[in-house]
Amino acid sequence: MKVMLVNGSPHEHGCTRAALDEVAKELAAQGIESEVFWLGLDPVAGCIGCGACRQNGGQCFRNDCVNAFVAKAAEADGFVFGTPVHWASASGAITSFMDRVFFSAGGRLRGKPAACVASARRAGTTATLDQLLKYFYICGLPIVPSQYWAMVHGTKAEDVAQDLEGLQIMRTLAKNMAWMLKSFEAGRAAGVNPPEPEAPVRTNFIR
Repeated sequence: MKVMLVNGSPHEHGCTRAALDEVAKELAAQGIESEVFWLGLDPVAGCIGCGACRQNGGQCFRNDCVNAFVAKAAEADGFVFGTPVHWASASGAITSFMDRVFFSAGGRLRGKPAACVASARRAGTTATLDQLLKYFYICGLPIVPSQYWAMVHGTKAEDVAQDLEGLQIMRTLAKNMAWMLKSFEAGRAAGVNPPEPEAPVRTNFIR
């Protein structure tokens, strides 16, 4: 089993990566493989709702990190999306990234456990987590909990190392992720499969 850890920070080895590394360390202790996927420094364009991905096998016409992630996501069993707090919300890069990932491939991620983590100097974390959790809820990804809001604090990775509660929250999240993945696997082995979704009903209230 494998979990993809998405680093949505422009700083490859900053606070967000420190949080994800703690998750990765605990996942390894639980026998779960992980891989960090960094968005990089190139601009990530937002979704324009053109629908081209619907006619192109889920591939966005912009051939960038979104398509690279979607290809890797097919082999992943779970996801953790990490972001720094920018103006009391997720980074612009990961917002555009997740808009496009879930528009083009949300259906293929359905049923795979997911979590999000936020890093901040001081505040804005709960608003950021609320923003990112909506993707999972809308697209049917079971949400992995922890013991408290999944956040760490600091201005550099060394600061995060001193956030003992934040690091414990990351470890608890990883343990819960491993437990859910193993439980889902055991359920499938026993013949308990995810429910078949109904055909979507889209209601427009304009008469």
